[in-house]
Amino acid sequence: MKELRNKGNSNYVLFITQAAMIAAIYVAVTLLFAPFSYGEVQVRLSEALTILPAFTPAAIPGLFIGCLISNILGGCILPDIIFGSIATLIGAYFTYLLRNQNKFLAPLPPIIANTLIVPFVLRYGYMIPLPVPFMMLTVGIGEVLSCGVLGIILYTALNKYRHTIFRTA
Repeated sequence: MKELRNKGNSNYVLFITQAAMIAAIYVAVTLLFAPFSYGEVQVRLSEALTILPAFTPAAIPGLFIGCLISNILGGCILPDIIFGSIATLIGAYFTYLLRNQNKFLAPLPPIIANTLIVPFVLRYGYMIPLPVPFMMLTVGIGEVLSCGVLGIILYTALNKYRHTIFRTA
């Protein structure tokens, strides 16, 4: 952030604006498809947005805040609000680190982070009596569909216009 402020106010404002827009879209999509967004078997369509750190670092805080707000508004318990949002943050950060690699690697961090973290929240936070490995499978399948399939479709659609949509000031 300090680096952005030193480059000028317009870059900082653009960064904050992009992050806010990404957070708002994440929340809107999550709540619009709420029946699929929560629970032990979920396909959170908004997780397709976790591909966005491949285009802009503003997506990292945007996705984290979007997930945090979605979990709060969705009535999630505190461990889910905290650890579910941290899983999205971890996934977004590592997607950003892979931004110059093969596009098919970009969805892996959020898939892995959510597959490893969310089942423990479901089991020990919500006391869902299913085995953790089974919930890793169900959460993992949902993440592959949303991050992997939809994320790559989104990546392909945005990549042609990446310098227009995600421009810097």
